[in-house]
Amino acid sequence: MVLAETPQRSHETYQVRVEDYKAFRRAGFLHVRNLVAADEVAELAQFTEDMMTGKTSIPGIPAPPANLTDAERRAYYERIHMPHRSLALAERFLLHPRIIDVLEALIGPDILALQTMLFFKQPGQAGQGFHQDSYYIPTQPDTLIGAWLAIDPADEENGCLWMTPGSQHEPIYPDCDGVTQQGDTILSDIDPIKAASHPDVAVNTLARIALEYGNEVKVEAEPGDVIFFGGHVFHRSHQNNAGRSRRAFVSHYCNARSRVPWNHRAAYEGEEEGGAANYKHILARGATHLPYAQPKFGALCAANAPELYGERFDDHRVKSMMGDDNGFMVLVPHEDADHDH
Repeated sequence: MVLAETPQRSHETYQVRVEDYKAFRRAGFLHVRNLVAADEVAELAQFTEDMMTGKTSIPGIPAPPANLTDAERRAYYERIHMPHRSLALAERFLLHPRIIDVLEALIGPDILALQTMLFFKQPGQAGQGFHQDSYYIPTQPDTLIGAWLAIDPADEENGCLWMTPGSQHEPIYPDCDGVTQQGDTILSDIDPIKAASHPDVAVNTLARIALEYGNEVKVEAEPGDVIFFGGHVFHRSHQNNAGRSRRAFVSHYCNARSRVPWNHRAAYEGEEEGGAANYKHILARGATHLPYAQPKFGALCAANAPELYGERFDDHRVKSMMGDDNGFMVLVPHEDADHDH
């Protein structure tokens, strides 16, 4: 009988500092530099290059027609949604251990991996206007967070991210265009907005609220940097006006104990699962009482390696807050089953 080897971590653990944690809470986003190694980012860059030249493709995504010019092939793709469901490389980056390390500190310990997007953003391609990600991907309770991995250097000229610090405290504004039924409509005096994500601030009325802050900041990034941002924070990007690309790999996550009534184009369905689509999403770390999916391509995570990425507790005994000999309240393990009520 041959015993299976215990899975091993493939990357050095990343530990979030107290000041970084506070910065995320204070501003609504956190820029972590050099989180992903250069050789890994180069693999993503080469893959997107091969897609644009027609050397490779993602199953289910049409390749550029053979009769296109080189410039036309490079402009063929703008973004691809959910590549992790048909591409092992994308699944691996969705579940990248160092990205999940940061998420564990910010919204964990239990992390559910929801969505991926591959942005090409070649010269001349458009940006995206002011929006809030939790409007598009609702989680209940709302624990959504994005992770934006730079493949190319991103700066003001080629369309980097712009964030509005402090706007993470805003509610999710409902869109009266009826794009979705999301938004904090339970608030008595919330005004619907129109055309979220439209790049023209005269059309996108969420821009009026965002620009009132007067403190929008550009977040320039180098390859391997990851920008983490909460689902409420106002953010946008502009058109690529440079002669070089601004590619990025973007993933979204939530705490694995949140209900997620969302599954990309089949969004807001899942009636057979009690109105939730958690069973479609991957448990990246920790544990949950809700259903979850296994990684299709076997990337290591809590869904298939609980001994490596499972619960972060010293033991499984039930604990209660009790007074110690000095009069302080402390967590005390229950000594026997009789106390487990």
